[in-house]
Formats: sequence, structure tokens, C-alpha cells
Amino acid sequence: MAEKSQIPDNNNSATSSSGKKPAAEVGSGSSNPGQKMSYPNRPESVNPDQATLREQWKFAIRQYSKWYSHAWGTAILAGGVFFGLGWIIKGSNPLPSLQSSSKHPKRDEDK
Repeated sequence: MAEKSQIPDNNNSATSSSGKKPAAEVGSGSSNPGQKMSYPNRPESVNPDQATLREQWKFAIRQYSKWYSHAWGTAILAGGVFFGLGWIIKGSNPLPSLQSSSKHPKRDEDK
């Protein structure tokens, strides 16, 4: 059931021999120019199989959908809150386009 990883484990071989450096190192251009830092996540040496890629893609779609729906929910909730706050501050409907026409006197042109 557990699949064997296709990615070779270079960490053990690089740390066991004291003469070798880790394969993924970059120079730090900040405070210490002579000091090298290693990548926290090295690039993979082989491409993962189709099942792994499909699983990762489905996970990414689920995450995106969740964040997208949370963003829309937050925007709608904030809109409702600000509309209510405007109603409280103004004391009536803050949107003039939604006010009833009975409050406005009829013009001579409308007769």
C-alpha cells in the first residue's frame, strides 16, 4: 500500500561524508558573502508519477475553491455590515436608488 518514493534521498549521503557539500547551495548576498545557504526544499531529481500529480492537482483545486469562497463570503458579509452601518448612521436607507417613490413629490411633468 505504501509506495516507494522515486526521489533519491541525497540528505543522508551528503551529511554522512564530511568531504562532500550538499548539492543545492546558493550564495547569500546579504551580510556574509562567503557563507552558503542550502535550499529548504531542493528541486526534485525526477518527475512524480501521474497519480501523485493528479492528487496534488485535486488538492490545489480544493484549496483554491475554499479560499475563493471564503473571499466572496467575506466580501458579501462586509457589504452587509457596511450597509447596516450606513443605515444606522444616516437613520434611513443609505442607497437613494432603493428609496420608495412615495416620499418624493410628483413633478408637473409627470402629470
